[in-house]
Order: sequence, then C-alpha cells, then structure tokens
Amino acid sequence: MSKTGLSRLPAVEKTMHALGDVGLPRPVVLDTVRAAVAKLRAEPEDIPGFDEFVAAVRDELAALSRRRMAPVINGTGVLIHTNLGRSPLPDSAAGRLVDIATNYSNLELDLNTGERGKRAAYLERCLALVSGAEAATAVNNCASALVIILRHFVRGGRHEVIISRSQLVEIGGGFRIPDILLASGATLREIGTTNKTTLADYENAIGDETALILKVHQSNFYMGGFIENAETAELAALAKDKGVPFCEDLGSGAVVNTEEFGPVEHEPTPTEIIAQGVDLVCFSGDKLLGGPQAGIIAGRAELVAGIKREPFYRALRCDKLILSMLEAVSAAYLEGDTGVPLLEMLSATVEGLRERGETIAAGLSDCPLSVAVGEGESRIGGGTMPKSAIPSVTLDLKPEKMSVTKFARLLRSGEHPVMGYTADGLYKIDLRTVFPRQDEALTGAIRGALAP
Repeated sequence: MSKTGLSRLPAVEKTMHALGDVGLPRPVVLDTVRAAVAKLRAEPEDIPGFDEFVAAVRDELAALSRRRMAPVINGTGVLIHTNLGRSPLPDSAAGRLVDIATNYSNLELDLNTGERGKRAAYLERCLALVSGAEAATAVNNCASALVIILRHFVRGGRHEVIISRSQLVEIGGGFRIPDILLASGATLREIGTTNKTTLADYENAIGDETALILKVHQSNFYMGGFIENAETAELAALAKDKGVPFCEDLGSGAVVNTEEFGPVEHEPTPTEIIAQGVDLVCFSGDKLLGGPQAGIIAGRAELVAGIKREPFYRALRCDKLILSMLEAVSAAYLEGDTGVPLLEMLSATVEGLRERGETIAAGLSDCPLSVAVGEGESRIGGGTMPKSAIPSVTLDLKPEKMSVTKFARLLRSGEHPVMGYTADGLYKIDLRTVFPRQDEALTGAIRGALAP
C-alpha cells in the first residue's frame, strides 16, 4: 500500500473516540474496530470516508449487541419455541434461581450432619413422585439421559439395542436417534418396517447380545394409515419374561393430563408409562414440564442408582442453578398449583385473548397502520404434539408507510424485540404466546417501529 493509502486508513483510537459509548465492553469494541481496520488494510482499493467507516462499525456493533441473550416478546403462536428458549420458567423457579445463584448453598452439604451430602437428594425424591417412579435423577438434557442409560446397559457381550425402524427419528437441530445410540457404543438392531413393527419382531430379535429394548415416543411427528406398533404394556411383559431391560424415551415431558388444559390430545406421562411395567423412562425438563433444560431419568431404583454410579454421569450432571429450578418446578406440580406459564398459555380462552387484542388495537388507533383482531392457530412446538392446533387470536398489522418486511425487522431491533410471522400480506402477532404483562411493552414496541 502506498503512503497515501496508509494515511487514509482510519486510526483505531480516533474511531473508538468517535463511536462513544455503544453499550458493549471496551475490549469487544476495540477488537471489532481493529478487525475492521485490518480488513481495509487487506482490501485498500476502496477506503471509505471516516464518517462512513464509523457508521459501518457502529452498525456491526449494534448487530453484535443484538446477539446477546435478551427477553423477546413471542408472537409466533409456538408455545415451546426452540429458537426462543423453549419453555419460560414459572416465577417460583426464577426466584429460586436468584436466591441460590447469589448465595452459597448446601449443594453437597448435609445440613443435618454438617458433613458432605448427596447432590440433589431432595430434588430426586420430588422427581420420583412426579414421575410415579421408585427413583429418579436428572442430567443436562434428554439426549444425555439416553446416552447415559445406554452406556450403563451396553457392556461386555451385550451391545445390541433393539429399536423399531419407525422410531429412528431426528429430534431437531440435526441430532438423530441413531447417531446418539451409536455414540454410546451401542449396536443398533433395527426391526420391523417404517409403518409396521409387531411384538413378534421384538421377540425374534432378542438374543444373547441384547442389552436393551428401546422405545422412542413419536413426539415430533405422527403416522397414519396402514400402521402397527407394539404397545408399551406388551413390550414390558416381553422384556420381563426375557430378562431384558426396557426403556422408553418420552421426550416431551408431560407430567399432567395435557387435554385438561386445552384443546389438545393426550400426551403419555411418565406415571402411566411406568405403571405399564417399563423399567426406565427419560424425558425433557424444558418442554411440557415447563422447567429448565434437563433430562429426567425415572424408573426402578436399582437401575437409577446404577446409572448414577457410571463414571460418565459426572460429565452430564446438572449444576446448582438447574437443580434449584427443577426443585421449584417439581415441588409446584406436587403442590397442585404449578403456575407453569406453558400450562397457563394452554388454558387461556379465545374470549380472553380477544379482549386483550381489542384493548391493544384500541391503543394503536392513532398509529399509521391498519390493525385488526383476527383468528389464528397456536402450536405446542419443541418437537411436541405435532397434531395439536389450538384456536387463538392474532393482531393483524399492516403499516401504511413501510413494507411488512421492514416493519418486522424494526420490531426485532427495538428495545423490546418482537417475533411474529407474516401471512396474507400482514404481520401477525399471536396473543396466546404473549404474556398479559407484556401487552404494554408490545404496544410500545409497535409504536416504536412506526416512529419516523
């Protein structure tokens, strides 16, 4: 580069001064500025003016800032939205988290003796009761739960895991059940066909190398037509007769009768599955349970104890923050007054949602957009209950002075980011997944996006 070109390069400290306070740590800002200057050094043909350069860096820093975790108003109508953090926590769990996080705790201290204690002893008792099991424990997610279960049973000459071809599913994010099974050291013994797997298929597959019979609940898709699958109760009887462990991965984590909370189908609970003779179940903590990310393992006491003795268990165990939130959520279920936001969203009536929608619409009557209260359908999401379509209410918005695409971008970029969806040329916000306490912030966010 010529000396003239070098002289035109923006100075790092001058740029930092021009940026001012952008609300990010100075080392992050400095690193971004240095990277921008380095890029100009590598591509010196088109060096912008200083003000233009500062504006570009400021835009880059603003985009980086929006990648920090922040509360989002979920207007998508998807209750368990993986991209938006899955299930929101009840207030009791959030309060418990703060209490434990900001103090020392008796994580591994027995306050009765003053000696070292067992981690999560109280929680595990609550989880066992919630699951209708002899014992239970928790690891950091449901995939981990499945891996540690398989590592416990796959050993020596017993390395085959029997599973129906109809259950070799992808659970989201590119993670597939076959890959998880193979990562545990298991050998898959695939049986049946995509649409039909009978009890006889399982019985014929059992041999000296069988480590486990695994059933995976089809929680994120459904099949219809010419299908057949062996029932849990008959599989449990077969496994007991052959002396083979039987585990069912329930995935979605419903511990209550879901149909009592809204117009949705019944989702199998750990209690009813264990009552049919299954040795172990595993399920997610942050889906229908409505807690933090975790994988719950419940079932026969000696099997749960054996899993906890696995050396690999330590790599998967939950920390004090997850344990504290799980304690609060499980205790709430046992007390019968959960306050779980997911269940409250399911229970919300169309009439109540419409009343909220009309109030919000009235508050936007002076804004440059058309707004109507419409009808919509909410979904459970999170790979759970795919057949459930829940009647809902939407705010249907169409700005007068900008495109719907630009309006959506501005809503995402505001002080209170909003995520809705576009349909029929309108921007729609499903109110079932918007907390009533967010209605005022939602109104302000819409006004902010429309501001000149």
